[in-house]
Amino acid sequence: MDHVVALLSVAAWSATGATAAARRGRLALGLLAAAVLVTLARVTTVALLAGRGWWFVQEKLLLNLPMLGAAGLAAVLIAGPRLLAARRAPDAGIPASAVVLPLTAGYGALAGLAVTFLAGYPLTWSTALIAGSLVGGGALLTARVVAAPVDTTGYADIASAQAPHGTPGFSRRRFIGLAGGAVVAGAGTTGVGLLFLPADSADTGGGPGWSSSSGPGASVADLRGPGAPAPGGTRRQYLLTAQTATVRLPSGREIKAWTYNGQLPGPPITATEGDLIEVTLRNTDIDDGVTLHWHGYDVPCGEDGAPGVTQHVVAPGEAFVYRFRADQVGTYWYHTHQASHLGVRRGLYGTLVVTPRGQQASTGRLDLTLPVHTFDGIGVIADQDGRTEHTAPAGTDVRLRLINTDSVPHRFALAGTPFRVTAVDGRDLNRPGEVSEAGLRLPAGGRYDLVFAMPDTPVALVLDNDHAGGLRLRPDDHAGAVGEGTAVEDTSGWPELDLLRYGTPAAVPFDADSRADRHFTIVLDRGVAMVDGRPAYGQTVNGRGHPSIPDQLVAEGDLVRFTVANRSLESHPWHLHGHPVLILSRNGTPSSGSPLWVDTFDVRPGEVWEVAFRATNPGIWMNHCHNLPHAHQGMMLRLCYDGVSTPFQGSHTARGGRGHGH
Repeated sequence: MDHVVALLSVAAWSATGATAAARRGRLALGLLAAAVLVTLARVTTVALLAGRGWWFVQEKLLLNLPMLGAAGLAAVLIAGPRLLAARRAPDAGIPASAVVLPLTAGYGALAGLAVTFLAGYPLTWSTALIAGSLVGGGALLTARVVAAPVDTTGYADIASAQAPHGTPGFSRRRFIGLAGGAVVAGAGTTGVGLLFLPADSADTGGGPGWSSSSGPGASVADLRGPGAPAPGGTRRQYLLTAQTATVRLPSGREIKAWTYNGQLPGPPITATEGDLIEVTLRNTDIDDGVTLHWHGYDVPCGEDGAPGVTQHVVAPGEAFVYRFRADQVGTYWYHTHQASHLGVRRGLYGTLVVTPRGQQASTGRLDLTLPVHTFDGIGVIADQDGRTEHTAPAGTDVRLRLINTDSVPHRFALAGTPFRVTAVDGRDLNRPGEVSEAGLRLPAGGRYDLVFAMPDTPVALVLDNDHAGGLRLRPDDHAGAVGEGTAVEDTSGWPELDLLRYGTPAAVPFDADSRADRHFTIVLDRGVAMVDGRPAYGQTVNGRGHPSIPDQLVAEGDLVRFTVANRSLESHPWHLHGHPVLILSRNGTPSSGSPLWVDTFDVRPGEVWEVAFRATNPGIWMNHCHNLPHAHQGMMLRLCYDGVSTPFQGSHTARGGRGHGH
């Protein structure tokens, strides 16, 4: 709404000046009144936005409204009486000021809107000087064009606009124009020059800077996983070969895909708590190269699969071995982190599930791992064998492990039975309650585990309100094919389950009242920025694009807090590698349900999330939007532990910092 009102203010002030130039004084006076009302409405929308936080209104309060207000006030006080006089005496003519000042207000409104869309947060001296110089330059040029009275009566009001060459009036007007031009040019030149000042290499979040130790510190190349399983565990070895292949989807359609081992999704990786997982990745013919990132799994940094940070990319003909202990129980997934906006979409992903040690296999349990992925605009959810239909005896304990491998959120609804959301992002919730007729919004990269007892009637898992697709289950003794003769009820109107109020509170190691050692503000927006060394209208963090965003510096043991504000009109699923974060609040409302530990949280337009974590996993970690095209367009930075460096250079390596490779 603020954008709409801002656009209306541009139109109203510009139309006032244009109609005055056309000598339509009565209409110009009416438009002037309308422009004032729209400007007051703009003040109201900005005040409402301010209630969400300073990040949403900074440039509006410090630049946009002052520019518009100053020019608009001048237009009202100077042009208003003259337009009123022209209305009362149409033959008196309309002076130049009645044209220039409303148009200048229009320029100010337009420049403010451009700053919001092109620069956003934070407002910099560079942006302010460039915007001010453009408005001032537009005003001077307009004054020069309309320096003579609009009509032919000889009526003039400022700077002796009609004075002939050589007269004092002309000299004064020329001097004012030259002086104003010099000021405008100086401001604009200074603003452009400030654009080239280097950014800080690191954001300390209010904590100490880089340590002064002269020692070599630790390298991510040395932060590797253990060589043996925990006592009682076993070594589980996998070979994943990245290759192009033609794959048949559950619908029967064939597509050309990038795959692990020629299948979609890639081979499932399963383990029992304490096992050692060892995966050899080979690349046959993926020209862009590949890696394996263990999404949500807190592996040692050297196993994280971030090319240019934790390893070199695995090029065709090369291999890399990942090794880590399965200490986290739950539902996870893996995917390439090299050109992931293309690789994941084309099929380079698979599932990772770790079950508790001591859990006995049971014939009375149905456990389905269900990644959802979109192929050519069609969402597909199926088990590893591509099946979308299952049977189970009534009373069977059913667990559905939902994994969103896409870059956009998906909506799920479970029709036909009450259920519990027992885990989010692989981590169990505390005493989750039974719910029914509730929709579930699963962020990009996120996972939900749903559990229920199989009823004696069919059950349908509906994806994105498509009641003809999704997953179907029926009891063994239900006649006919799965779902046959049973219409799925309409779930589109079901309310969304708010996980911040779901489950039962429990003790946590820190909360919103705990004093953080470091506090970082992450403002997400769109704007003009340097992305991978080229200017682009990109996805930005604090006004900058990768790799120009300063690293976030932490020390081992720090309690770290993020404030993540979304100024844009798109959702951003935020994902920090190597650490789960505890959700503290959303839009100022504290989390009141079960403690919610996640690795991906969906920041919708206008939302502000507060999260925190303990820095206990040394390394250099990617911190980015998991809408992977957004990350590719600049919304990606690094969280760096003090004293840790990288010998690798590549697509995820940022400039600046301390140690080799920074």
